[in-house]
Amino acid sequence: MSLHPTLQPYADAWTHSIEAISELVQPLVEGEWNRRTPCPAWSVRDVISHVIGLDNEMLGDPRPIHTLPRDLFHVTNDHQRYMEMQVDVRRHHTAPEMTSELEYTIIRRNRQLRNESRDPGTKVRGPLGTELTLEEAMRGHAFDIWVHEQDLRTALGRPGNLDSPGAHVARDVLLDALPEIVANRSNAPRSSAIVFDVHGPIEFLRTIRVDIQGRGTLETAPALGPAATLTLDWETYVRLACGRVTPEAAADRVKAEGDPELSGAILRNFVVTQ
Repeated sequence: MSLHPTLQPYADAWTHSIEAISELVQPLVEGEWNRRTPCPAWSVRDVISHVIGLDNEMLGDPRPIHTLPRDLFHVTNDHQRYMEMQVDVRRHHTAPEMTSELEYTIIRRNRQLRNESRDPGTKVRGPLGTELTLEEAMRGHAFDIWVHEQDLRTALGRPGNLDSPGAHVARDVLLDALPEIVANRSNAPRSSAIVFDVHGPIEFLRTIRVDIQGRGTLETAPALGPAATLTLDWETYVRLACGRVTPEAAADRVKAEGDPELSGAILRNFVVTQ
């Protein structure tokens, strides 16, 4: 194995999630591919198309040359247009076409990972012509694929893997976003602390401390007298952070203590990715 040790957890997380996805969709009949998922405006087929497209881009394949229809009202910006291309180009593919392309993509990606000898800091192509490190690309990819595995599980009524390797990558990605959410987007008061108490298959207690300059930092030490405390289960945390449910729809699963205006602002600004 030539893969750098830093990258191994992300390869393992991707492998675990992509195999789970393949297992979920292999037995589906044609109609089930059209089921809606929690991912806004996307069906099971659309999510699989997106997953195939993401892995094709990790492989360095050229993007499809395709003109999007004008009536895709959920597509409103360049990022969404970029992501929709791989989805729309497969919208009329049959179930066997989808599963066979997924399997072929998995084989190619497994081969790529077996032969991957690049340094984690190597610059690679990202969405919309951006540049990022190989480590950032693999971490973000493992996160994306796990989130879409959860989309499919919800749509198909097959819950699971909320504590898988991909879930642990997702936890770290989402925690890294918390200082920005609390300090910048939600304008938490300076010299304050906000506590997140998450329970379930993945548990953690984290504090965001906002300093006198208004900068937020993530800490594991609990805070005495926090400005606000949010207590919720891991699945709800993920669904809120990934834009799969609104704060209003999840209100009965979130316990907010302390400043209600601050708690409300944090939940309104909680989405990291959609």
